[in-house]
Amino acid sequence: MLQCRNSSINRLSTHFLLQFHQLRSQSGRPPFKNRYNDDNGDGGGYNPNRKENQEDRLQLYKSRGQHLLTNPRILDSIVRSSGVGPRDTVLEIGPGTGNLTLKLLEVANKVVAVEVDKRMVEILNKRVSERGFDEKLTIICKDALKTDFPDFDLVVANIPYGISSPLIAKLVFGGFRFRSATLLLQKEFASRLLANPGDSEFNRLAVNVKLVAEVDHVMNVSKRDFVPIPKVDSSVVKIRLKSEVPNVDLKEWWAFTKTCFGKKNKTLGATFRQKKKVAELLSLSKMTSFDEDIGKHDSCNLSDDEEDELEDLGTGVKSFKEKVIGIVRSAGLEDKRPLKLSNEELMYLLSLFNEAGIRFHDESKPMDINASFAASE
Repeated sequence: MLQCRNSSINRLSTHFLLQFHQLRSQSGRPPFKNRYNDDNGDGGGYNPNRKENQEDRLQLYKSRGQHLLTNPRILDSIVRSSGVGPRDTVLEIGPGTGNLTLKLLEVANKVVAVEVDKRMVEILNKRVSERGFDEKLTIICKDALKTDFPDFDLVVANIPYGISSPLIAKLVFGGFRFRSATLLLQKEFASRLLANPGDSEFNRLAVNVKLVAEVDHVMNVSKRDFVPIPKVDSSVVKIRLKSEVPNVDLKEWWAFTKTCFGKKNKTLGATFRQKKKVAELLSLSKMTSFDEDIGKHDSCNLSDDEEDELEDLGTGVKSFKEKVIGIVRSAGLEDKRPLKLSNEELMYLLSLFNEAGIRFHDESKPMDINASFAASE
């Protein structure tokens, strides 16, 4: 009797399960398992076989930094913190399927969206048209690092991690005039951008950006607010261009900070004693003779070890190295590490080098801002 009852229950359960899955398949919703699929098989992106609508059929790739922010509360907070108003033209980079774009279109005068993925553009156009915002949106289907931006008042964007450094460099050093840039970045990257002298995260990126801009932290965003879910959390930062910037040759500054922060935990004295670096600076500076009064930079006052290091160098190179070391020493920075120095201290040292005819940027080669910042640490 008990066996018969269990058998009936099993048949009834099977019947209901079959009905449930039939109804679910008719609705177009995917099964509970394997709902997401990614190009690297880790279950991170949308399954392309989903048939709810065009957006759900889009396959997202973690490897390309395609993570869509889906939490409406966070989207609203980003728009509010950006300060966008009814007269503003907003530049959005990497709009994806338009979750943030639609929020911006509700309050802005115009939105210029730069998106390289044609699949995203198709969905974005469809969603914007459905909301009646066609006249307010301009889409540029190109690589944001390679295309020219039209005039804009604000930047509001969820930036793919892979292009964060060069894109920020393009914004702050590209000659654009905008009120602010509110950017959603990987949390670790945002921490490095926000770092100050003395912080363990202080780096060349922060030094270069803070030469011309102020950077403020707005809020943190959980990784669970994205689809597919990334490995780490994110942060929103706000960048404002300074009204007054130092009078410094930017190409020379970028090359100089690259030298100083190549090994940011090394003292500047150790960095500028390296034979390879001395030879490189000598070549760039194209110097064949030096002032007789090298002593004005205290460069004759070398230690025994430093004298030994110069034994195997030619007379011209030896004199040049003495001068380099003397300049660093005269600035009082020989025993200092770059991660503890302010921009003012670094600019002072650079000015001493340049006054002595020592250059860091190769004038024969064009400077690519994107390439220069792509590997910033």
